[in-house]
Amino acid sequence: MHPVIFSLGPITVYSFGVMLALGFLAAGNVLGRELERKGIDPELASSMVLWAAVGGLGGSRLLSIAEDWQGFVAHPLSFVFTGAGFVFYGGLLGGFLTVSIFIRSRGLSWLRVSDSIAPGLAIGQAIGRIGCLLAGDGDWGMPTTLPWGMRYPNAIIGWESWIRANGLPLDVRVHPAPIYETLGYGAVFVVLWSMRRSHQPDGMILWWYLLLSGTVRFLVEFVRINPKISLGLTEAQWISLGLIAIATVLIWRWTDTERVPAAARVGSTGPPAA
Repeated sequence: MHPVIFSLGPITVYSFGVMLALGFLAAGNVLGRELERKGIDPELASSMVLWAAVGGLGGSRLLSIAEDWQGFVAHPLSFVFTGAGFVFYGGLLGGFLTVSIFIRSRGLSWLRVSDSIAPGLAIGQAIGRIGCLLAGDGDWGMPTTLPWGMRYPNAIIGWESWIRANGLPLDVRVHPAPIYETLGYGAVFVVLWSMRRSHQPDGMILWWYLLLSGTVRFLVEFVRINPKISLGLTEAQWISLGLIAIATVLIWRWTDTERVPAAARVGSTGPPAA
């Protein structure tokens, strides 16, 4: 693991921050290309990325505080300004909220722009998870004997303390869960990117993003070390199930809405009734 890329006097450059920045840049590039294809000013992409970064980081930190309120009360400053402990679904909600405010302020169609955001969001997640892997921020998985199992001796979250707390051998290897997520979100990006040029009603690509990304997170959680909260599932899995259910209903309704006008058009071509 390489949580620190280099230090120069009081300045320290962290691998997580670098990959997070690269993720935002990639997402902004994809978003700009999609906005331009749809006839929307591509320069708006940089503003949306900035709003997403502010809302995403804020929402992520707020959810992490809610999950560990006692830790926050005990050490509020260190808890807020640490480089670890970001919660993805909090970031997703916070980012969508701030970007939605920006979209509405510009008088743009929320669904049309959100469809443009979805592929970039997927590739941004894929890159961001590489940062989690390099930093070792506690996103690793459960012990495994698979040949690609990894160790996190330089993790910013206490690797050795986690090993001792769970009574594991010092040479234990675990599932590299961030790699699984990078591969999964990368595949989601490929699917969404291929969908964008086919005829899709506004909102459809966003709903497919929620369905596919939720499925990736739900599956990866089975090998991660996050605590189970109910019925053997983690908090992230319950949120994923909610997103999957909502997206499934919306995809079905959007598809059905498109099907009915098409059927009506076919029926209107027949001869008039006698």
